Amino acid sequence: MEWGDAWMAPDKLQHFMASLLISLLAAALAGRSARPGIRRRSAAVGSAASLAAGAAKEAADEAGFFGSAGASPKDAAADLLGVAAAALVLALLRRCRRRERKAREDGDGVSMV
Repeated sequence: MEWGDAWMAPDKLQHFMASLLISLLAAALAGRSARPGIRRRSAAVGSAASLAAGAAKEAADEAGFFGSAGASPKDAAADLLGVAAAALVLALLRRCRRRERKAREDGDGVSMV
């Protein structure tokens, strides 16, 4: 286990961005599923996929597959922050969509007819 790596190292940003993008991509794919249960839980599916990818990367680091000094708890923390940021983005998008849908249902929109 590697404890001596810096918090502000470039690989922490890479971990954050990779987790964020994996979460968003997996959630987008889950949102297009034919199964309504998966669509409803698309954010959870995206988070789980990203956390699994991060855990697999850290396990591979610990096993020495990438020439790393080992798994890093700081890398795992950066992964968690990326997943949290993606969950926030997805929650905000869902909230905006609900407002738009409600506005359309209430007839507040402008009609061209």
